[in-house]
Amino acid sequence: MPDTMLASVLHGRRDLRFEARPIPTPGPDDALVSVRSVGVCGSDLHFWDSGRVGSFEVRSPFVLGHESAGVVVEVGSAVKSLKPGDRVALEPGVPCRRCRTCLSGRYNLCPNVFFMATPPDDGAFVEYLTHPADFCFRLPDHVSLDEGAMMEPLSVGLHAVRRAGIGAGSRVLITGSGTIGLTALLAARAAGATQIMVSDVNDARLRRALATGASAVVNSKTTPVADFVRDSTDGEGVDVVIECSGAQAATNDGVASIRRGGVIVVVGLGRDMFELPLWKLIGHELDVRGVHRYTNTYPAAINLVASGQIRLKHLVTHHFSLSDVEKAMETAHTDLDNAVKVMVHPSMDRG
Repeated sequence: MPDTMLASVLHGRRDLRFEARPIPTPGPDDALVSVRSVGVCGSDLHFWDSGRVGSFEVRSPFVLGHESAGVVVEVGSAVKSLKPGDRVALEPGVPCRRCRTCLSGRYNLCPNVFFMATPPDDGAFVEYLTHPADFCFRLPDHVSLDEGAMMEPLSVGLHAVRRAGIGAGSRVLITGSGTIGLTALLAARAAGATQIMVSDVNDARLRRALATGASAVVNSKTTPVADFVRDSTDGEGVDVVIECSGAQAATNDGVASIRRGGVIVVVGLGRDMFELPLWKLIGHELDVRGVHRYTNTYPAAINLVASGQIRLKHLVTHHFSLSDVEKAMETAHTDLDNAVKVMVHPSMDRG
């Protein structure tokens, strides 16, 4: 194994530079992983294109990429759960394990979390990285490394479905048909939802939603979403809305489409401030629940994919080497009709 590795480092808006870095040494509880597949996420695009996501801002050089999988090269002296050669999906958020939220089980809310590709924490657009072994999840032989990287966006969908309380017979509207909207669709179907409608402004993405298992789709540019939903639910509305677009208009559609006593789960990141009709929230006793990443989802995600209950391969549409990461970002940013999940493969640069 060489002494140095290639890393793609973001220095500022649209300023990616390649650097040679020392290959890290695993600590006693860590695994050294050869990174093979990394998905380009919407947050990567925001950092690359605008330099910030929400309250997180690029203030110093750091590495993008948090949807990752690879092969274990070396393990620390205290690691018993992994061995060299194991194929693993990496859960990117490592909490402190000591604060009140961690001890309550909601470690996704840890204020001291290390989260890949969130400034200042480095991500996975590198050839090798070290990661705590208990946040590296072994993949069955028939689950690909691309699917392993997709466990991260699938985890967001699973967490949204859990937060929403979706179960057998639920009727659901998903606003936004990007990667997270599609993984929420897959998770809702696996949880037992029987009617899942998807709205978007892009017909190509809506066709993808139908191919992924949506019951019906609606283009919100041409058809009033609430009318479509009411017509499809005998005038009642859906039990759950999962908002994945980050658009105020989509949020409005969701509020107008929900039944009395329904649940709105907000996943998509848009403007810092959104408007909601207070009279309807109170008068209809609507629950509005945020989704911040996920917690305790990776084992379930892997089992659902391994069993065939959820299929992810069709969502991976493009492949690039690490040296072509700029092309990968541009493709994910601009090719909205065709690109769903763009995958970067750091190991391709070593042949």
